[in-house]
Amino acid sequence: MQLTYLEAISDGLRCALREDDRVFLLGEDIGVMGGAFKVTAGLLDEFGPERVIDTPISEEMIVGGAVGAAIVGMRPICEMQFADFVACGFDQIVNVAGKLHYRLELAAPIVIRLPCGGGVSGGPYHSANPEAWFLHAPGLKVVAPSTAEDAKGLLLAALADPNPVIFMEHKGLYRRVRGEVPEGPYETPFEARTVRDGDDLVVITYGAMVHAAAAAIEQLDGASVRLLDLRSLEPLDEEAILAAARECSKVVIVDEANYTCAIGAQVSALIAERAFEDLDGPIIRVATPDVPIPFAPELERAVLPSVERIRAAITELLAY
Repeated sequence: MQLTYLEAISDGLRCALREDDRVFLLGEDIGVMGGAFKVTAGLLDEFGPERVIDTPISEEMIVGGAVGAAIVGMRPICEMQFADFVACGFDQIVNVAGKLHYRLELAAPIVIRLPCGGGVSGGPYHSANPEAWFLHAPGLKVVAPSTAEDAKGLLLAALADPNPVIFMEHKGLYRRVRGEVPEGPYETPFEARTVRDGDDLVVITYGAMVHAAAAAIEQLDGASVRLLDLRSLEPLDEEAILAAARECSKVVIVDEANYTCAIGAQVSALIAERAFEDLDGPIIRVATPDVPIPFAPELERAVLPSVERIRAAITELLAY
């Protein structure tokens, strides 16, 4: 069936609620309102207020409540209205959920949905890509789908995982990306996928930047450029990354997140440490500068990685 990225996430939530009575949703305005972006629209009518729970405006309470529910065997899915607001629940995620197994040998099957990303004129409080905050915290997993099919499959795989999973869903893709999505439940592995093959250079990225990179590659003339979609940021598919770097020998890494300490830095370090001898040029990173995202569309476009910036980085490295 053809679904948008948003519809695929909604379908994944519906599948999870139908398949497992332990699953429930909690978040601000997810019930009566159907969520800020309408991802949960209709679920309250189908499953009732005990399984689609409107919460007070307290991210700390949302995650803390989910931790308690997970300890007694439930499988909660939390929604942070915007990824930026997850900072208010940071302690519960990093110090409680993330360390629950290490401290008490307890599973913490919690999914925390973060509508992230820029490109929608959301300004500095509604445009963040904070995935790197959680990559540094042991005990957490982080996934970031770029397609409708992966959005549903990674959501269901995250729910089946015994660890807390941060689910980065890019709101700029909600209604702009559409694709074929299998009916019923299925799980997408936490592994990278090759979007297109090539052997002159590889572009490594994830989320919305997969589409920007694909558009940049299409504008090139005669180059054979591979595109690798990470899909999972933690665990990181190191073997796929190293194989691509060794086979292509030139690497461009694209992050929408701020440049310093983004996942691109970890990917770059991995390749430099374990595949340096196979490289024929420097690793080039394209990312958002270390600034808040502006409201003004022309300023937002100036700081976020664009098709033009990605194409220029690829062209520069191919000529090296």
